[in-house]
Amino acid sequence: MQPIYPDHPRDFLDTQDWSRPALDALLARAAAFKRERLGDALRGKTIALVFFNPSLRTRTSFEVGAFQLGGHAVVLAPGKDAWPIAFDYGMVMDGDAEEHIVEVARVLSRYVDLIGVRAFPKFQDWSVDRQDVVLRGFAKHATVPVINLETIVHPCQELAHLLALCERFGDTHAADPVQALRGKKYVLTWTYHPKPLNTAVANSALTIATRYGMDVTLLCPTPEYLLDERYVQRARDNVAAHGGSLSISHDPQQAYAGADIVYAKSWGAIPYFGRWEQEKPNRDAHRHFIVDEAKMALTNGGVFSHCLPLRRNVKATDGVMDSPACIAIEEAGNRLHVQKAVMEALVRRGIENRE
Repeated sequence: MQPIYPDHPRDFLDTQDWSRPALDALLARAAAFKRERLGDALRGKTIALVFFNPSLRTRTSFEVGAFQLGGHAVVLAPGKDAWPIAFDYGMVMDGDAEEHIVEVARVLSRYVDLIGVRAFPKFQDWSVDRQDVVLRGFAKHATVPVINLETIVHPCQELAHLLALCERFGDTHAADPVQALRGKKYVLTWTYHPKPLNTAVANSALTIATRYGMDVTLLCPTPEYLLDERYVQRARDNVAAHGGSLSISHDPQQAYAGADIVYAKSWGAIPYFGRWEQEKPNRDAHRHFIVDEAKMALTNGGVFSHCLPLRRNVKATDGVMDSPACIAIEEAGNRLHVQKAVMEALVRRGIENRE
């Protein structure tokens, strides 16, 4: 059997682990699945979707995607319809957890061909949350491929976002559709939200935009809202390897000027991680970071997107969300197609490795 994907890791945990050719192949397959939704790549295959946190788009798109490719998805919510799980090693399990990740991952691997995991940070101690213990525990002990459904990064969202940008600026039938994105001014902007949120989508947006040679501006209210230095350094490394640029701004007027792409997300200030009441006055002082028509008028006829869910007239106005510039629905729709490409690639590699 001839491989249809370049070589790639067993798991899909972080796009930074995958080569550009492998990511390009996923995008090409996703575009093909968008044109022809049904297939048999997962015929007789199963995926366990393990959700520690709520989901609308991720759960629906993975379940539907598995079905459209002839497979079956099993959804599990530990602590609700599955046993609570412990992840620490050497612990005395006399608390709420009924079983350990070692057994969970090994047993699921006997039943299914893929495992997807969604586990947000605990929002108590970033030095702990940044280790991504839940996802890494599954990846370490499972004997089947593991897919990140959003932890401290959101790689599936990255690909859906990138595909939406290729569709708007390029030609998904072209040999290199992402070439059209090179040199585009990409603004990743913090927005107000009444609650501190996960940094995963912001980390991922910064990763993928710099990976594909865009001129990226990270816009946030104050230096306290900068992302984890690991992801900022990753972005710098991507610029060095792939071209483009990275700048940091706290000035919306300057950042929006001439932008081709505006991507919005709210996230909590890491220095206040776990101490949100102390952060609240600073957060409340920057409600004006909302994406509105006046800011979008500063762009180069730019497009706007968001991963969703989005609180209207808090993160972005009705006028922005309902404008032709908004591609958030297209991006959300692309989750179905990129995830089918990911599942196919991981299952196909397992078949090829056994032959």
